[in-house]
Amino acid sequence: MEHEAVNPWVALAYLIAGVCFILALRGLSSPETARRGNRYGMIGMGIAVATTLVTHDIASLPEILVAIAIGGVIGWVIARRIAMTAMPQLVAAFHSLVGMAAVLVGVAAYLNPGAFDIVDPATGLINAVSAIELGLGVAIGAITFSGSVIAFLKLNGNMSGKPIMLPGRHVINLGVMAAILGGVGYFTVEQSPALFFTVTALAFLVGFLLIIPIGGADMPVVVSMLNSYSGWAAAAMGFTLGNTAMIVTGALVGSSGAILSYIMCRAMNRSFISVIAGGFGGDSGGASGGGEAIDRPWKRGSAEDAAFLMSQAEQVIIVPGYGMAVAQAQHVLREMAEKLEAHGVRVKYAIHPVAGRMPGHMNVLLAEANVPYENVFELEDINSEFAQTDIAFVIGANDVTNPAAKTDKTSPIYGMPILDVEKAKTVLFIKRSMGGVGYAGVDNEVFYRDNTMMLLADAKKMVEEIVKSLD
Repeated sequence: MEHEAVNPWVALAYLIAGVCFILALRGLSSPETARRGNRYGMIGMGIAVATTLVTHDIASLPEILVAIAIGGVIGWVIARRIAMTAMPQLVAAFHSLVGMAAVLVGVAAYLNPGAFDIVDPATGLINAVSAIELGLGVAIGAITFSGSVIAFLKLNGNMSGKPIMLPGRHVINLGVMAAILGGVGYFTVEQSPALFFTVTALAFLVGFLLIIPIGGADMPVVVSMLNSYSGWAAAAMGFTLGNTAMIVTGALVGSSGAILSYIMCRAMNRSFISVIAGGFGGDSGGASGGGEAIDRPWKRGSAEDAAFLMSQAEQVIIVPGYGMAVAQAQHVLREMAEKLEAHGVRVKYAIHPVAGRMPGHMNVLLAEANVPYENVFELEDINSEFAQTDIAFVIGANDVTNPAAKTDKTSPIYGMPILDVEKAKTVLFIKRSMGGVGYAGVDNEVFYRDNTMMLLADAKKMVEEIVKSLD
């Protein structure tokens, strides 16, 4: 097998692919350029795959092409059929596949190191550097796989989103991690199957143990964290294979995922370590989850009331949350906004970084409904406008609008930056019922304020009724 480093054209092709990946990340930083970013990513991956296939002696190229075709068809079908509400669990599932791919490549390299040119001629064993790269790649891949499986089960509702607290979990996790690192180090001198597969099994185990204690409110951070893990696993396997494209791509994914995790933690006023430690977040049922509501008087309104108030307003700020995603209300919400704009009302959308179940969840849903990008604003760009806004229209967002984050030091969300919807002249809050609370298990005092009108119904049905009333 010819190593690509001796061929300048291969190095150039991988360099171009790497530049495309960087441009892809740059494009994905903004909704306006996201599609272009995706195109750059696809072009870069196409160049990298084609270069690898052309420049390496492959046992059966037709079989590989058939496998690529099968995978491509499966991916295309999933992309066409998947509901936007299921996008978070789809992302978690894809992360698990990346992790398992790293594990399988590592197992193949261990079983046949000569084919990967990683054998030390003097000892007949895998050379020390490659052994460490191989061990770390397999371990990170296994953690990514098992952690992503748990994240998928929680997001998909197959497992409760409540934190599952194992007794002595911190000691267990630290002990298993120490055993994995020790095993990887010892693998440089002792490369028995027992050691290799024991380290792999421990890595699968710790992936489960790390994600099980994490609750629903921290799921956006978990998704970005697992994305980072999958990148580092790919980079480690790139070193084992001597493949520049994998190293560059994995490093980009790993570092960007780590940065995103940091940003998400800041948006929740949480440290990365506290997320990994788990214990934050309530039931995955969101508004129907556990926790006790405050027994205080509140005002209930109708679709006609909401339509009248918004049609008389100068500015309406819409705050979407997971309730909008569950109800698939983004399309009718855009229709409502268009009718309000026809009445001369200025409409904007306020997005909290952790609204939904994955980073950018609300942005993706609004983009799917063709909401103009220029009307969508992040928390720091729009928060100051609520005090001058006539209507804050909250559709299925609880924790990210809860003032307890600023006032109640005992609250699990204390310190988390929130959207200041309570400062608007009137707050219209769509919620299925008054009996449930958000992921964090904390009731929202905005429900009971004098300037709040509760609209209790399925989000999509309520917005459809509002649209009819606007007509």
